[in-house]
Amino acid sequence: MYWTLELASKLEDAPWPASRDELIDYAFRSGAPQAVIENLQDIEDEGEIYESIEDIWSEYPTKEDFFFNEDEY
Repeated sequence: MYWTLELASKLEDAPWPASRDELIDYAFRSGAPQAVIENLQDIEDEGEIYESIEDIWSEYPTKEDFFFNEDEY
């Protein structure tokens, strides 16, 4: 399983919180690339509810990771 920003961005509008099966269903319905669906299927299903993409891909960058100071503009 591998994630990239492009793949993870396909789940930004997913109906969070969601289970693995709900995310797979969303990926199918939204036309996400096959790699997104495969990544979701690779997650072991323990009935866990995911609150955001960070729960699936812990290295998903946040706003703070970009070092952009919004106050300057």
